[in-house]
Amino acid sequence: MDEKKDEVSRWFSSIRDRIVDEFFVIESEFSDKVPDVSRRSWQRDGGGGGESVILRGSVFEKAGVNFSVVHGKMGENFSTEIPGAVESGGQFWASGVSVVAHMCSPHVPAIHMNTRFICTAKSWFGGGIDLTPMYSNDDDTSFFHDNLRAMCDLFDNQYYGKFKANCEEYFYLPHRKEPRGVGGIFYDYLQKDFDRDFSFTRAVGECFLSVYPAIVKKRMYKRWTEEEREHQLIKRGRYVEFNLLYDRGTRFGIMTNGDPDALMMSMPPVVKW
Repeated sequence: MDEKKDEVSRWFSSIRDRIVDEFFVIESEFSDKVPDVSRRSWQRDGGGGGESVILRGSVFEKAGVNFSVVHGKMGENFSTEIPGAVESGGQFWASGVSVVAHMCSPHVPAIHMNTRFICTAKSWFGGGIDLTPMYSNDDDTSFFHDNLRAMCDLFDNQYYGKFKANCEEYFYLPHRKEPRGVGGIFYDYLQKDFDRDFSFTRAVGECFLSVYPAIVKKRMYKRWTEEEREHQLIKRGRYVEFNLLYDRGTRFGIMTNGDPDALMMSMPPVVKW
């Protein structure tokens, strides 16, 4: 299992680097202004750590890309919520990459992508991609979902429908009675075949790199008004509400003593209610 853990964490680290590089390319195509980038490494009390990269530029108002490998023992109460954690005595290992981009333009949708591998007495992959436009665009939504479907169908023609439904159920704000965005795919507890499940998880990362930059480049030059900016900031409030109230990853990080700043990486830089 240690070799598998190393293989997975190396992939997550490499896709993180490629995503950051691609965001730099987009910034350079849009403007000669060099974006501000901060890299911060952190260590987890109890074992492991990670690195958070925050990019702020002319296209990406704030893009956070986080990679982590953490291990140790989780609290007894939280162990009952995680498959295999009771059997492992609370011992766990987890690695993943997460991306959240909040854009300068209200016409460029926000994006979230996360893939992870978690080991207790059991081991499984999870993750997904979801798109949050400030203003709905049917062309972008169709392009996004068509590519997700094509990617999923390479592995199982049931995946897209199942994972799309998971996403719609998960990224929903019950107190608002509205979805966070236009959906995507969301999967968890993928554990039947390591090689196949890891291959699918890699495909999710590759799909992100091919689809989201294409949407950004298509929309980033469109001008916007102050009213559209105001709408964007209010829409971002829904993002904050979901992540603080419902997001499993945020809760997992908090309950396993993760780095607070890395956990809050997904928060938009400016928001209104």
